[in-house]
Amino acid sequence: MIIQATAVLADVPVETLRTDAIQTFLKQETIVVDIVTDDGAVGRGYSYTIGTGGTAVLALLRDNLLDRLIGRDSRDIEAIWRDLLFSTRATAVGAITSLALAAVDTALWDLRALRAGLPLWRLAGGFRDRVPLYDTEGGWLHLSSDELVKGALASKKAGWPGVKLKVGKPRPGEDLERLAAVRAAVGDDHDIMVDANQALTTAEAIRRAKLFEQVGLGWFEEPVPADDISGHAALAAATSIPIAVGESLYSISHFREYLAARAASVIQVDVARVGGITPWLKVAHTAEAFNVVVCPHFLMELHVSLVAAIPNGGYVEHIPQLRALTRAEMEIADGHAIAPQTPGLGIDWNDDALDDLRVA
Repeated sequence: MIIQATAVLADVPVETLRTDAIQTFLKQETIVVDIVTDDGAVGRGYSYTIGTGGTAVLALLRDNLLDRLIGRDSRDIEAIWRDLLFSTRATAVGAITSLALAAVDTALWDLRALRAGLPLWRLAGGFRDRVPLYDTEGGWLHLSSDELVKGALASKKAGWPGVKLKVGKPRPGEDLERLAAVRAAVGDDHDIMVDANQALTTAEAIRRAKLFEQVGLGWFEEPVPADDISGHAALAAATSIPIAVGESLYSISHFREYLAARAASVIQVDVARVGGITPWLKVAHTAEAFNVVVCPHFLMELHVSLVAAIPNGGYVEHIPQLRALTRAEMEIADGHAIAPQTPGLGIDWNDDALDDLRVA
């Protein structure tokens, strides 16, 4: 039985300047939830924003959600998730509610895995214990072509099979020049993905996709606003480049609609933004039914285990951002992220660091 549930907010500074076509990564507002049961077990979960809204998530947890956990059986994850969702109907579906649900849900899954004595990747499916990595840190929009090439070559030398570059420069030719420079440097045996961060119209995305096809891209990510399913479907029908969507979708039904419309062939479901591990797995299995790969957004320390759990898992995105709050980093070998073998989520939290960075 759950006897205590608490939440704190910590601001984690960005490790490097990160820019895309619409924004700059300001900081990582990290919401951490601890759930204690009457036998002394403690599960820890978390969620995040990239600079705004963290206090709103914290307030929703403290004012409306955490008290509803007291007296519940922590094993009843589906029942708890549904109860919390229904209690927030006035604000669901939406980012704030999903982020709050995720902080609770990941803590409950941590408890479940700890009690089972299993690592998350095995408890959630156990398909494999390592997944390929691609690098985003060397691909930000403010970087010059020379810097992009340098970063891509470093990733390839390290054995990583892919990189992602931001696009959305004022002129299509600027994007193409940058992509072509990287392709010429890394050769044809290295994956290059691009991300427009919802900055384009459908017509402009189709125009740029035709230019980008000569580069041989692994996917074209969030080319138009995430709520424009018909725009993504039109683009998917007009290009040979796989279309990737998901980091800005907040419910299972949104993913179902994309898949049914054949508007995406790479699903980038984010465990925090979709509301936790419980809905993440449902999205992943739905994607499998459509023969679509899952390559989640951000949160590599948690997503490594989830991608390893499922048969249609693809890449994990490498963006180091949680290590300011942990004692150990995610293990990497031969271009692959290694799923933790320790029971639970496999994140070695540093409570002293969390206390130092706590703002609420």
